[in-house]
Amino acid sequence: MQAEPNTSTRITSTHAADPRPHVVIVGGGFAGLSAARALTKANVRITLIDRTNHHLFQPLLYQVAMAVLNPADITVPIRWLLRHQNNATVIMAEVEQIDLEQHTITLDGGTSTVDWDYLLVASGARHAYFGHPEWESNAPGLKSIEDALEMRRRFLLSFEAAERASAAGERDALLTFVIVGAGPTGVELAGMIPEITRKTLKHDFRRIDPSRARVILVEGGPRVLPTFPEELSTRAGKDLDDLGVDVRLNTVVTGLDDDGVTLASGERILAHTVFWGAGNQASPLGAQLGVPLDRAGRVVVDTDLSVPGHRTVFAIGDIASVMIATDRPVPAVAPAANQMGAHAARMIMRDLSQQPRVSFTYFNKGDLATIGRYRAVAAIGKVRLTGVFAWVTWLFVHIMYLAGFRNRITVFVQWAYQFITYQRGVRLITGTTAHRLLKTSRAHELQRSRGLVEPDVVAPSLPPRS
Repeated sequence: MQAEPNTSTRITSTHAADPRPHVVIVGGGFAGLSAARALTKANVRITLIDRTNHHLFQPLLYQVAMAVLNPADITVPIRWLLRHQNNATVIMAEVEQIDLEQHTITLDGGTSTVDWDYLLVASGARHAYFGHPEWESNAPGLKSIEDALEMRRRFLLSFEAAERASAAGERDALLTFVIVGAGPTGVELAGMIPEITRKTLKHDFRRIDPSRARVILVEGGPRVLPTFPEELSTRAGKDLDDLGVDVRLNTVVTGLDDDGVTLASGERILAHTVFWGAGNQASPLGAQLGVPLDRAGRVVVDTDLSVPGHRTVFAIGDIASVMIATDRPVPAVAPAANQMGAHAARMIMRDLSQQPRVSFTYFNKGDLATIGRYRAVAAIGKVRLTGVFAWVTWLFVHIMYLAGFRNRITVFVQWAYQFITYQRGVRLITGTTAHRLLKTSRAHELQRSRGLVEPDVVAPSLPPRS
């Protein structure tokens, strides 16, 4: 909502002509959108507020980063998704403050306020850098379209800079890619890079051999995909090894800068491109609710997903900490967020029909991760799938979960084209940042050649040309 300077717009919870309860949903991700849709036939007014105008299918965000898909392939305008839902209004705005006592939220630096009868906070999570926020500038994570485009820009620029580099050590550092965190995002990124370097970029450069690029996956725990069954983690680790990925388990990053990564062992890895997939930190809006938070900043909710002491306020999705029977929190995955959103909506409808609330029950629909072509792992109930069967299952599930028929068709066509040709149609490097990064890399190489920067360590050796 736009407001004139120095004025404040107020969106009230009730109107003389429309006394229906006002449900405000903060966030248009999986949880928020699921809640809005579940309230389609409810006798309520819905206002969904999001800082962007689109719903993002995050599980395929890494494919935008790796130039497989376009941003439009995995995003859908929220207004379009709710266009037939007459009880829903969409506002593109930033939520600045939540006042639980006054039942109001403040938007865009105080330009607007919104009253609510029910509030659903589904503002998601960001990357967790474990007390080192300064690392983010050197190691982008993957939570938004902007993150994916920045990751793609840095990835492709590394090869452009390596083509221009004259020193072997500088080329090696430019062709070394470090991924921190071996969860699904880290594993999927690490598994995709070898195919790009060995197939897609194989004949594109004259002074470098992209297939000599090195991928290092760093994980602080004892296995990759730590939330998956152990046998699937083992298989994923073997697949990564077969692809030539250097997997470092029980390895902690203690330093990160423009030149690379420092490990707890003291080892220094020279790498100009580092990607982050090591953890999540809940949206800071959770702290405004004045209730206990867990270590990741998530709101510790009651069993019905309401905020303790505030029955008309719900925290859902990645911002909520919900324990399941095994004394582990519900995982931060799309199916869980969908279930939370639908449950919160049902609790509102139960209130309106004067029925008692019930506890949230999480149904685990399974775990899926792809490592590369014909390589994937899947746990669906007691069924374990690996290899081509898991890969086909992964493809089918992700196609079906995409919002919008157009997106499903577009992604299917893009995948089919890439499968047949190994080519990626969105290898664009755009923006002023691209030129700045390329110039910075060139200037850094010149400084090294003149002895202005001390090469205190040696870049990891790349495999010989085949």
